[in-house]
Amino acid sequence: MGTIGDSIEAALQAAQTRPLPKSAAARMRVILRAERGSTRAVAARLGISVRTVQRYLAGQIKSPTPRLAAVLEREARRSWQPGVRARAIRQAARAGITVETRARFGFSAAGGSTDDPRLRRITEQLAPADTAQLLAAHQAGADEDILQALLGDALGFAYFRDRGNRAQGLDVALTDVDYLDVELS
Repeated sequence: MGTIGDSIEAALQAAQTRPLPKSAAARMRVILRAERGSTRAVAARLGISVRTVQRYLAGQIKSPTPRLAAVLEREARRSWQPGVRARAIRQAARAGITVETRARFGFSAAGGSTDDPRLRRITEQLAPADTAQLLAAHQAGADEDILQALLGDALGFAYFRDRGNRAQGLDVALTDVDYLDVELS
């Protein structure tokens, strides 16, 4: 994942109410539950064989390789407490999210305006509709370019066009994200 996807994921994980299980077998069971009992789907998601998944679940293998440990933790975090995660997404889609970023913003607007991209630090509350669209794309597994375009449009509307009160024809392009912090409302 990239900067935007990682920031959204970190905000969603901050909403969780219980810590992630520590053992590899317990994390496998979390992913197995998310995949509705399909060891084949778990194996594909983790990039390992079905037999290896079965060995972890049976307790025959206890300590994963460093690569598998990182993938296992990431995927288990994404699957941990799905109800809490869904509730946080619904609440954020109703109230909006706060985004703090330092990124390069460029514009295409009417003649006579400066459209040279420059680095800006912006903290802004996104509109609920934009938040819902951004979170839905993240949940669907959209790549970083799509998330970047959606976030650029949302910040363009909220910050540069003042929620539709000025600069009507201004199109905002978000590039070179230096950092991004997302806070669920």
